[in-house]
Amino acid sequence: MSNSGWISSSMPYLTPRGTGGGDAWKAEAAAQGRRGSQRIVHAGEMAAPPEVAELLGLPDGDSVVVRRRIMFLDDRPNELTDTYYPADIARGTRLAKTAKIPGGAITLLAELGYAGAKVREDVIAGMPSDEERELLQTAGDEPVLRLTRLTLDNRQRPFQVDMMTMPAHRQRLRYEITIG
Repeated sequence: MSNSGWISSSMPYLTPRGTGGGDAWKAEAAAQGRRGSQRIVHAGEMAAPPEVAELLGLPDGDSVVVRRRIMFLDDRPNELTDTYYPADIARGTRLAKTAKIPGGAITLLAELGYAGAKVREDVIAGMPSDEERELLQTAGDEPVLRLTRLTLDNRQRPFQVDMMTMPAHRQRLRYEITIG
């Protein structure tokens, strides 16, 4: 299958896998006969960027914990992902460290009492920054897709923001929605 044949679904990243569960990205890639891996390039506390603060309902400059990752598909950079959590949820947890989390972050969040009940995703297209172009190994005229995912719990409290940047020509996003 060529890189243009990659199809990504959001569901594997919204459901806890249990602490024995493997990496959702690796499993999704393997299901399509591909190799998926990731590198966590940073984890820690910072002042929330304005868009993130707004999405999480935090005051400007409030602290968040961020995990920055590069996702690889068949050893080629396929996605840049920054995931943000309110500091009062993530401070002092494995979310604030660069080590992989058994079962993934969504499993750890569920253990902490934060299970997703509602998700909103926005996708826009645009041109990458020079840094994004370099990290994703794209040409100067290749656009990217920017997907922002907001996850809320059953009290409608936002507890996670994912901001992903992907080469547009290598992606196909699939949404399956169950009604009722």
